[in-house]
Amino acid sequence: TLEMLTRLGLINKFDFGDGRSRYELKKEEHHHHLICKKCGKVIDYRDFLDEETGLIKKIEKCLSEKYGFEIESHQLRFYGICKDCRERRRL
Repeated sequence: TLEMLTRLGLINKFDFGDGRSRYELKKEEHHHHLICKKCGKVIDYRDFLDEETGLIKKIEKCLSEKYGFEIESHQLRFYGICKDCRERRRL
């Protein structure tokens, strides 16, 4: 089952607060998610610019120093309205 695959570390389980669980294969490639609040579409965001990577590293460093917390990983989720839903809204 999906829960067993999650426990074995083969897949990741995500809950974006809409009452549905989503699963994806565990990959080495780090990515974030863009989540549409209208249709629930989840877009994987992978193509980080150097400035974005640098900004996230700065945030991690500041949080580590401020709270004495050793950060091992992070997940970012951006919520908004996808292009398709925005275009449908204009009709």
